Amino acid sequence: MSVSPGSDRNREDLPVVLEVVAVCDAVLYSSWLLPVLVILIAIDGPFPVLPSETLLMTAAALAFGRHDVLAVVALFVVALVGSVAGDLLVFGLGRSSHRVLARAVEVEGGLSSWVRRRLLQRPAVVLVGARFMPGGRLLSTAAAGRFGLDVPRFLLGSVASSAAWSVYMLLIGLLLGPITGGSPLLSLAAGVVMAVLTAGVFALVQRVRAMRAAAAAPSGVGPALEMVAPH
Repeated sequence: MSVSPGSDRNREDLPVVLEVVAVCDAVLYSSWLLPVLVILIAIDGPFPVLPSETLLMTAAALAFGRHDVLAVVALFVVALVGSVAGDLLVFGLGRSSHRVLARAVEVEGGLSSWVRRRLLQRPAVVLVGARFMPGGRLLSTAAAGRFGLDVPRFLLGSVASSAAWSVYMLLIGLLLGPITGGSPLLSLAAGVVMAVLTAGVFALVQRVRAMRAAAAAPSGVGPALEMVAPH
C-alpha cells in the first residue's frame, strides 16, 4: 500500500507538535508562569506580536477549570501589572523620540485620527476604547507620550484600560474552562482561536463603521473614518 508524501510529513510533524504541547504544559504548571506572563505582557506593548494574550487566556481557562480562585486573582494582578508596565514603556518611547513609533501615530484616518482628536480631552476613554482595537494599545500609548499627555492622567487611563482588558481576558478564560476541561492542549488551541476571532470581530466592526461614515459623507467630500468612542 502506497503512502502519500503528506502522510509522511504529518508523521514527521507529530513529534514537534508533542514537544510544543509538552513545553506549554510545563510552563502552565510551572512556578515561572506568572513572571513569564508579566514580562510577555509588558514587552507586548512595543512589540505586539508575542503570544501573551493566548498564554493568559489559556492559563485562565486552566485556573477556572480547576476552580482555583487564588490562581485567577494572581492572573488578574499579573495581567494588570504587566499591562501598565508595557504602557509606561511605550509612553516613554513616544515622549522621548520623534522617530520611534511615529508611523503608527501619524497614520491618517481610522483609529489613529480618532486617537489624535480625542486623546488630550478624554484620555481615559481613548486609552480604554483603543485597547480593544487591533493595534490600539500601541497606538494610543505611543500617542499619549508623543502629544504630551501628563503622566498622572496617562497612568490613570492606563490602569483603567489594563484592568478592563485583564477582566476581559479572564472572562474569556471562564468561558473556555468548561469547554477545555483543564486540558492544556485544548486550552491552548481555544486560546489561539479566541484571539484570532476577537481581532477579526474588531477589525470587521471598524470596517463597517468606516463604510457607513463614507456612505453618509456629502458628495465631493472624502470618506470620514472617524471612530465613535465606545460607551
